[in-house]
Amino acid sequence: MIPGIENSDILMPEYILAVGGMALLMIGVFLGDSAQRTVSYLAILLLALAAAVVVMSTGNGRLTAFGGAYVADDFGRFVKVLALVGAALVLVMAQGFIEREKMGHFEFPVLVVMSVLGMMVMISANDFLALYMGLELQSLALYVLASFNRDNLRSTEAGLKYFVLGALSSGMMLYGISLIYGYAGGTGFEQVAATVREIGTPIGLTFGLVFLIAGLAFKISAVPFHMWTPDVYEGAPTPITAFFSASPKIAAMALFVRVMLGAFPDASVAWVQIIVFISLMSMVLGSVAAIGQNNIKRLMAYSSIGHMGYALVGLAAGSPQGVQGVLIYLAIYLATNIGVFVCILGMRRGDKNVENISDLAGLAQTRPGYAFAFAMLMFSLAGIPPLAGFFAKFYVFLAAIQAGLYPLAVAGVFASVVGAYYYLRIIKIMYFDPPAESFSPAFEPSLRVLLIASTAFSLFFIAAAQPLVLSASAAAATLFP
Repeated sequence: MIPGIENSDILMPEYILAVGGMALLMIGVFLGDSAQRTVSYLAILLLALAAAVVVMSTGNGRLTAFGGAYVADDFGRFVKVLALVGAALVLVMAQGFIEREKMGHFEFPVLVVMSVLGMMVMISANDFLALYMGLELQSLALYVLASFNRDNLRSTEAGLKYFVLGALSSGMMLYGISLIYGYAGGTGFEQVAATVREIGTPIGLTFGLVFLIAGLAFKISAVPFHMWTPDVYEGAPTPITAFFSASPKIAAMALFVRVMLGAFPDASVAWVQIIVFISLMSMVLGSVAAIGQNNIKRLMAYSSIGHMGYALVGLAAGSPQGVQGVLIYLAIYLATNIGVFVCILGMRRGDKNVENISDLAGLAQTRPGYAFAFAMLMFSLAGIPPLAGFFAKFYVFLAAIQAGLYPLAVAGVFASVVGAYYYLRIIKIMYFDPPAESFSPAFEPSLRVLLIASTAFSLFFIAAAQPLVLSASAAAATLFP
């Protein structure tokens, strides 16, 4: 316990990452880039230790620190574990790639750790100041990661685009927060909620809410704030693209849920309409725009836009079942996406990675095991039963139906059918097109383990779904006292 900070023990995972991240930075400074592999392994241990501390604290109820600005509850703990696991898996899968590409700088794992620290603050934020501090700590590290391959023009361009558009979204969010503060007289979520309960949502407060949602929508790449996603996904090094598609999206979606249900529970008439619109547009654009893509990373960018739209369906429901659906969706999306990016890392000829979908032609004949795993993950992302992706969509659509959002649920089903085309197209190319030049013969052992685990999760989720469903249900219940 730290004097002057009530319940400071709940900050132990954040202390581990903050102190450990600075220690890793010092190790790298003194030992140089030759310590990159050591720093990476230590970063993975840090993330695993923080995740273990979070898991051990599950069930401790709702605790606050810093005068209520920081909250630890089962909802936050559930999402923190996902973010930490996603970051650790990305560090595991990145090791071989960054050494081959001569990007072996010790700053890479340090930036990942610091960005995850920002995510932890975001997830537990119960005040707009804590929200913004966590968001910027995460974002500043991500801007650098996007352009980490500084000798590559596309990577540099990706980092610059992400930075400029990210600064714009931060400005919009700050303007919205200032309007909300002006009406509420405070920045705490409970104080804002009490003000909304008392005075309703005057036009100025509604404008503030709109600008806030715009800033949050940028972080999850929801339409119409998705414009950065395809270029950044394509330009960033592949393991960093995998990181962008996993932990930051999960943390930002959790923040989205906490802000809407924590600060504006009595303004649902105002924000549900906005969430329904951006959810619908994200599902439609993610399904249609990906059809013409030839680059696998750009396709996954549009896929992620669509999947965030599906997750927002659960938030639009505004119910415990809806939040449970969001959490299940995020967990399944993380597990499947990691496997897909392992497959993309395997698209390599010699020392060069290839990214065109046509390069997968005839993969089933040259690498049948690889093709099978890739196909199962594509089926899961498409939502084909009985794979894991089907249940992700089932829970959010069910919550929408229970909340009376029938048009949104129907639109989501139609978008899933359209989106299935580009996933099935990849499978068709792998299994029915004449073979292209074969890829390099073997995955690294760590990548092979991750691919097997991800594929098994997608295939056999139905047999072991109960623990995840029950954990998600308990986590969602904490937002509805």
